[in-house]
Amino acid sequence: MVRPHLPLNALRAFEAAARHLSFTRAAIELCVTQAAVSHQVKLLEQRLGATLFRRLPRGLMITEEGLALLPALQDSFDRMAEMLDRFEGGHVRQVLKLGTVGTLAVGWLVPRLADFRQRYPFVDLRLSTNNNRVDIAAEGLDYAIKFGNGAWHDIEAEALFEAPLSVLCVPAIARQLKTPEDVAHQTLLRSYRADEWPSWFAEAEVAPPQIRGLVFDSSVLMVEAALQGGGVALAPPLMFSRQLAADALQQPFPVCISKGSYWLTRLKSRSVTPAMEIFSAWLAEMAAETRQQEKIFTEGSRLAFSQQEKN
Repeated sequence: MVRPHLPLNALRAFEAAARHLSFTRAAIELCVTQAAVSHQVKLLEQRLGATLFRRLPRGLMITEEGLALLPALQDSFDRMAEMLDRFEGGHVRQVLKLGTVGTLAVGWLVPRLADFRQRYPFVDLRLSTNNNRVDIAAEGLDYAIKFGNGAWHDIEAEALFEAPLSVLCVPAIARQLKTPEDVAHQTLLRSYRADEWPSWFAEAEVAPPQIRGLVFDSSVLMVEAALQGGGVALAPPLMFSRQLAADALQQPFPVCISKGSYWLTRLKSRSVTPAMEIFSAWLAEMAAETRQQEKIFTEGSRLAFSQQEKN
């Protein structure tokens, strides 16, 4: 059946009647008379040469032929309704599915999303988090923000910024840490990347202790343990700037190590949509601001630590 000849009124009447199993309730929904709905359904039955309903004294019973037709109609009408709902303020709302590392989502991205929504209200951002293990294709994502070196098979990666790791702890523990050697005597909270603490001690020119204890798959969880006084975390200060500003956490030493960067990634086979272009440009702008702020913060921290040592 060619599209110009589709009996849309009849199909709509049948779909509504099938949901309600009532011509009367379908008529109320469609703002027509009960007779009009019954007439449209009869026209559709004549056109298809099939009985779609059995008329009962108290309602309708849909036939096997009606059950075969109904799912396709419901899916089609739902998709049309969803498409029409995406129009807002003269723009088509565009869906963008983003997966990101939980630490970056909580510590950096979410506080900036109000700006994105204000500037691009027609982009419907759908955010999911992970622990840096994500299958973009299987999860149907447009983009994923990942941490690493940017070398992933069949993945296009755009560098955002580094997030160096440093010692973070509550003030009560920070007061006990006079030199980096003192860190070795604390409970060391660690991530699943086993080389991080040895690398930090090497950068601090301290012999690393034997490291045992809890392993976390998320820096957010690890720092939460540190906030509860459970030990010393090795985490990116950039992602916990609010806790540092509130003095809930302190960074007792300027020693930092870098284990990679955050990258905006997508499948090379994925065509870039207008929503993806908008988000990529906005994210690049936010990342550039962050790199500049991190440079200023790092230089300021080094001067402050240097002044403390002189005093």
